[in-house]
Amino acid sequence: MCCGGRLVLINPTAIIDSHAELADTVSVGAFSVIGADVKIDAGTVIGPHVVIKGPTSIGKDNRIYQFTSIGEDPQDKKYASEVTRLEIGDRNTIREFTSMHRGTQQDHCVTKIGNDNLFMAYTHVAHDCLIGDHVIMANGASLAGHVHLHDHAILGGFTLVHQFTQIGQYSFAAMGSAITQDIPPFIMVGGKPTRPHGINSVGMERNEISAEDIRLIRNAYKIIYKMNLRLEDAIEKMKELQSDSKQLADMISFLSNVRRGILR
Repeated sequence: MCCGGRLVLINPTAIIDSHAELADTVSVGAFSVIGADVKIDAGTVIGPHVVIKGPTSIGKDNRIYQFTSIGEDPQDKKYASEVTRLEIGDRNTIREFTSMHRGTQQDHCVTKIGNDNLFMAYTHVAHDCLIGDHVIMANGASLAGHVHLHDHAILGGFTLVHQFTQIGQYSFAAMGSAITQDIPPFIMVGGKPTRPHGINSVGMERNEISAEDIRLIRNAYKIIYKMNLRLEDAIEKMKELQSDSKQLADMISFLSNVRRGILR
């Protein structure tokens, strides 16, 4: 079947708007619906019963499974049908019943998802979220609006994240976590109520972060969580570690720009 004069692999029961743009090697499964202002790049596979609404752009080699809802209107009472968008990068896996919504004009009008992420079944990415690369959201994990989820972060099953929260790189949230404040990079959280539980040294080791950098992050954790300091004082104490470690610099930068305070 042809779309815009190009051959695409489209099941005959799929419905594709004439204003959608699909690369030659995009595959679309049975009964999927792709609306206007949707752009899908090469190698992406759309399963059956998927609904994609624009404006939405989807990069290369993504795999989107059945019964997902991509690019739908935001669940925000202030939304008044203004034109906003969803941007998805490359090589993401989006499993069954996942929902991802476009942005709102209350932020930057865009929900943005990076590369090489895994969204397991029933996960939800709300309006205006920004998600980095190599992120994992396990089954049922949900982000409220305006959440920033940084590279290599992992959210366990049924983790819930409050709006405007930032979750740092290589952080790890255990199953059922309720996250209402920012999580610094490299930190593990869990329990009821959700509290910090050390650093994600295993995740750091798996990604070839050096033993010296891990030692510095462990010292930074002690400064933040064991010395009973105000956050501003903890940041100054961390600067005294006098290291050129990128990981330590990233943690200091994150802590200097928290929006909701940090989970302690």
